[in-house]
Amino acid sequence: MSLATGEFVGLMAIFFIIALLYSSVGFGGGSSYLAILALVLTSFFVIRSTALLCNLAVVSGSCYLYFQRGHLQLKKFLPFVVTSVPMAFLGASFRLKENVFFIILGISLIASAIALAMQTIQLKTDFEPKRYPSYLLYLLGGGIGLLSGLVGIGGGIFLAPVLNYLKWDRPLVIAALASFFILVNSVSGLTGLALAGTFEWFWPEIGILLAVVIIGGQIGVRLSLGQFSAKTIRLITALLVFVVGVRVLLDNGWQLNVFR
Repeated sequence: MSLATGEFVGLMAIFFIIALLYSSVGFGGGSSYLAILALVLTSFFVIRSTALLCNLAVVSGSCYLYFQRGHLQLKKFLPFVVTSVPMAFLGASFRLKENVFFIILGISLIASAIALAMQTIQLKTDFEPKRYPSYLLYLLGGGIGLLSGLVGIGGGIFLAPVLNYLKWDRPLVIAALASFFILVNSVSGLTGLALAGTFEWFWPEIGILLAVVIIGGQIGVRLSLGQFSAKTIRLITALLVFVVGVRVLLDNGWQLNVFR
């Protein structure tokens, strides 16, 4: 990894904050890891691999705590997971041209930022959960799984705003689902990268970053479970993701080519 010591320390601090903020709302932070890494690294294979590893590190601890508190309802989450896992694997196995990757990444970041902001503004705590046909949940899981595999994130930041808008369940249950969704899709995505020969990482820096995001993630999820209000944090996070998404799109996504 070609970063000076001061730059890497700054990267550690940013990753810690990202993990803390995102885990407080059930996410792993993959979209922001991608955005930040895209500004400091040149290899997008390293970028995708690092983001997925950090995602996995954060949500593993979150899922454990959600399970302990009874919010991780595996049977209820199954329709999303059954279709998302193979589609995330498929998306990660594609060898994208670099500028195509950045175009998809930039658009995805902008869309997720807008969705997260809308979710935060419109979210109400007093509502009756609605029932939806199973096929819709399978389709939703598969579509978001494919997108998450393509860009190298777990997909929870796309899934949670949609489910909150649909009033599928209580926000805390949706946060638990988002964490579990990110967990299984990150594993699937990493497997897809490995089999495609595009899994790349840097050692020992990756070990340090993983330790940093685990600590930040544990603080964030415990604040959330302690009835911590995350509305302002969600809006700030949405703004950050939107700004960086626009920059990535403008700086790196000028020409659209096809798959290699």
